Amino acid sequence: MLLCDLNCDIGEGIGNDEAIMPFITSANISCGFHAGNGDTIRSTMALAMKCNVLIGAHPSFHDKENFGRKEMVLSKDKLYAIVLEQLIKIDLIAKEKGATLHHVKPHGALYNMSARDVQIARTIAQAIKDFNEEFVVYGLSNSHSITEAKALGLITASEVFADRTYQDDGSLTPRSQSNALIEDEQQCIQQVLQMVKQGTVTAVSGNTIPIVAETICIHGDGRHAVSFAKKIHQALKATSPETI
Repeated sequence: MLLCDLNCDIGEGIGNDEAIMPFITSANISCGFHAGNGDTIRSTMALAMKCNVLIGAHPSFHDKENFGRKEMVLSKDKLYAIVLEQLIKIDLIAKEKGATLHHVKPHGALYNMSARDVQIARTIAQAIKDFNEEFVVYGLSNSHSITEAKALGLITASEVFADRTYQDDGSLTPRSQSNALIEDEQQCIQQVLQMVKQGTVTAVSGNTIPIVAETICIHGDGRHAVSFAKKIHQALKATSPETI
């Protein structure tokens, strides 16, 4: 058993889903808006079921051109509608396959905008609640994504990142900056264990900031995704709760 839930953004057509799946405990499956389609949702879901991995929806902006990482300004109604549309789609496929959806984690720009914008966070949380109030909301630790979901009575999982660096305010370093991604295996493992065991993370400034680590994300499209997933899995399995 792992010390902490390890999730992965997956089903995005990268080609490494089967290699990653044995090392994770939660799968955030692309709903087709930023990557994938009905067939990839089905195949990824089948892999998750085979490996007893929790299945989650990974909704995003309708933006395959930019892999869902370009920020968009949408009305509250439009934002609500695109989230709901993706939940309906992936839930229908889950029912078709005899699977159960466990959580929802927004993707890319939608995720980051929800983290810092209370209205966006509230709209996403409302769409999730209206569809199925039993879904767990995965969101950036100490962000509006978590507080707004909790305010609506939803269960949440505060998420931290194994392969991304942090700013002093707890936000992720923008991908436009050269130091946004963690490419070194030891740095990755060290950050994961610090977040899980100490409840802190070291920002790029060198400052130590508090963080709540209930689930750890590894990006499936990362260059070292498979090796990172394997090493993190091993580190979390080797660390006993008594050491915290």
